[in-house]
Amino acid sequence: MKRWLLWLPFLGFVLLFGIVTFGLKAPTDRTVKSAMVGKPLPDFTLPAIVPGKPGLSSADFAPGKPRLLNVFASWCLPCIAEAPQLMALKQAGVEIDAVAVRDTPWALRDFLARNGDPYARIGDDKQSSVQLSIGSSGVPETFLIDAQGRIIEQHIGDIRADDVPDILAKLRAAR
Repeated sequence: MKRWLLWLPFLGFVLLFGIVTFGLKAPTDRTVKSAMVGKPLPDFTLPAIVPGKPGLSSADFAPGKPRLLNVFASWCLPCIAEAPQLMALKQAGVEIDAVAVRDTPWALRDFLARNGDPYARIGDDKQSSVQLSIGSSGVPETFLIDAQGRIIEQHIGDIRADDVPDILAKLRAAR
């Protein structure tokens, strides 16, 4: 038998190891982007979830001024982290509406009492149907809606302090 055949399993292992190592080191963008960016908001109507605050519908985004649509939940830890930035955006004059995903009125009321309430309207999305129809893959996500009711930008994850100036600039440009 030929001696080089004895090395074949070892060379196969080295080749497999090299492929796996390359795959682990290669950068991958696993972010799920919304296919709705650049398109109008789909039609929806969500009932109110917090007493004294109106629900939300796509008609609320009819031609007007640019604003944010925040997809969040009281059980979401990154949503707590982004709360101060949403309050800063509200103080800067940004109108923010929200879709509360799979939440309860009492948990949401407590969340807003602890972390601040930057929202003009909050819709109750019990089945995540609106969340999915706008192309959101999780919470928190924030969509910039232009004056014509089109989604112009999607911010995936919590809004950080260094994101605020960029969001404000994009909203000014969307008028």
